Amino acid sequence: MANTVHAFDFLDAEETTIPSVCIVFGRDAFLRGLATEKVRQAVLGADTDVPYGKLAGNTVTWVDVADEVSTVSLFGSSGRRLAVVEDADPFVSRYRDELENFLEKKRPGGVLVLQVEKWAANTRLYKKCDATGLQIQCNPPEKKSGKKTSLDYDALAKWFVRRAKVEHDAKLNVGAANLLVEMLGTELGLIDQEIARLALFVDIHQPIDEALVTEQVHGGQLQEIWHLVDAAVEGKTADALLQLDRLFQAGEKPQKLYGQIAWSLRRFAAATRIYQRARRRGDAVSLRDALKEAGFPNWPKALEEAQRRLLALGQIRGGRLYRQLLELDLSLKGSHSHETRGRLALEKLVVSFSKALDPPRASNAR
Repeated sequence: MANTVHAFDFLDAEETTIPSVCIVFGRDAFLRGLATEKVRQAVLGADTDVPYGKLAGNTVTWVDVADEVSTVSLFGSSGRRLAVVEDADPFVSRYRDELENFLEKKRPGGVLVLQVEKWAANTRLYKKCDATGLQIQCNPPEKKSGKKTSLDYDALAKWFVRRAKVEHDAKLNVGAANLLVEMLGTELGLIDQEIARLALFVDIHQPIDEALVTEQVHGGQLQEIWHLVDAAVEGKTADALLQLDRLFQAGEKPQKLYGQIAWSLRRFAAATRIYQRARRRGDAVSLRDALKEAGFPNWPKALEEAQRRLLALGQIRGGRLYRQLLELDLSLKGSHSHETRGRLALEKLVVSFSKALDPPRASNAR
């Protein structure tokens, strides 16, 4: 295996050799999590109770990390120590020299894993780790056509077909996999959750096909959901509530509608987080860049409309969307599980977008 590999290749490999430093980089948190877990198993074994160091990249010091890696482990089949620095972008910025020196020395005892979003290929650190460590790229697969790069839908669908069989004991048709990608974009974790859920609807030898995906993932109401969310984030509360009422009148249940609405809103939440993190790091990033990374379709009209809605939503509301959706999810499984109360909870969510506060600056958009 090469020292820099895509997550799909790393996850599909039967045998893996883990060096002293592993960089798990890219924008997809789901792939970063899967890759890190496979590194953990390779170093510590299959037992999930074996302890290891899990450190926060924005607060941990180099001394703490070095101590964690150099300490001999009393647990695990290999006796090696594992330290994982999560959200390590600021850690890398602070301790770039120390990391370069660390890579130059052979350290057979421990393994250091850095989870980062940005990992520039033109840096000395990247080149040194490519030569002596392991770098796992965790972005959705892409393909090149001339000078243009685009999402590799075929590779994405084929990987989910394999994963459905191995992880969910389900047969997923290629057509159904393509439809899931088309519906859900590049939120790989969400696609994986939907496959796990769809597997419950079929018998052992029955495949997950396009008809089941169309019926269960969006219940035939995909366009209505998109229009509802668009109206809500633009502050068109009356229109959004009217469309929500139509869906309820059509027999849709609150819990099912929540999953469909939440997917659309999470993309705006992801775009807001990407934009805010980049600005805090001092990176020059546009709203369109953030929207593309969050999985919005990469064509001018779609990005223009998404940017307009993100501006209407604002940084404050966009920044708290993840927590808002999590709280709503918990309430629909508990205090608001009854259909009437669940409907009220969704209506409150729509109303919460009636006023937009503190929008990102349009001057940064290009």
